Amino acid sequence: MTSTGAKQAPHVPVLVSEVIDALAIHDGDTLVDGTFGAGGYTQAMLAAGAGRVIGFDRDPEAIETGRSLVPDRYFEEGRLTLVEERFSQMDRVLAERGIGPVDAIALDIGVSSMQIDRPERGFSFQGDGPLDMRMSKSGLTAAEFLNTAEEAEIARVLRDYGEEPRARAIARAIVAARPVERTAELAAIVRRAAGFRQGQKADPATRTFQAIRIHLNSELDELEQGLAAAERSLRPGGRLAVVTFHSLEDRIVKRFFRERSGGTPAGSRHRPVLVDPTEPTFERVAKPVSPTERELAANPRARSARLRSAVRTSAPARKGSVQ
Repeated sequence: MTSTGAKQAPHVPVLVSEVIDALAIHDGDTLVDGTFGAGGYTQAMLAAGAGRVIGFDRDPEAIETGRSLVPDRYFEEGRLTLVEERFSQMDRVLAERGIGPVDAIALDIGVSSMQIDRPERGFSFQGDGPLDMRMSKSGLTAAEFLNTAEEAEIARVLRDYGEEPRARAIARAIVAARPVERTAELAAIVRRAAGFRQGQKADPATRTFQAIRIHLNSELDELEQGLAAAERSLRPGGRLAVVTFHSLEDRIVKRFFRERSGGTPAGSRHRPVLVDPTEPTFERVAKPVSPTERELAANPRARSARLRSAVRTSAPARKGSVQ
């Protein structure tokens, strides 16, 4: 039995070694962990020599339990500050606290393992719980959305955010079964509508849960705004590392780095290349990095993870988010 004051076992995040390498931390650097979650990246940053880390998380539970996840000395020494806020607001929060441009920023996009592993949060169908899925624990719940939205709107969410080919059939089944209140209930509805058979490799409920979660938490908009906020928050030579877990997120990050580093898509005689006159705000864009076979064996959840990183130039930040 552990004592009351004992710390929980450290959480090991996905691609942690690769992220720390991309951040190129020097002793005394000031970093932002834009997605604190269970504190895994933050602990790795501090262990690598970061002088100070400002950890952001919109989830009040993550902030509340943060002290039980990270050694007390980091708080006592003033090396760690936790902020309950969206990472898209990092530049405003840093300015309000008198913190100048930072040396490096890490973003781990999507739902945290801490949220997935708690059935009462409603993010996963692995354990039955209420249909919630709210990262900030405020606003519309998944149950409220599914029980009030038009069938066409539910189908649109499943198609746009889950890339679900049977979006209309699943939306029709959800509306017919209303009210839907539990995660296990929703998963069963989706499986029936999708013709899922026991033994199939991919569970179609995964796409539906992903889509609803992204919609409720405005995750793609938050990512676009967060990348622009990171651009405004980094000093020249500062490093940005972003880990994504599905193609929708990865496309946004890939496009952001391409546009901000001066890259343009290939043109054609029908659509010539538009020359962007603005100076690149990022350089040294690294090739995407995926987990090793060893990491996948230890953590199957890492299978779709992808790391992209780049270095900030001295050019002024651009206005707005990625287009």
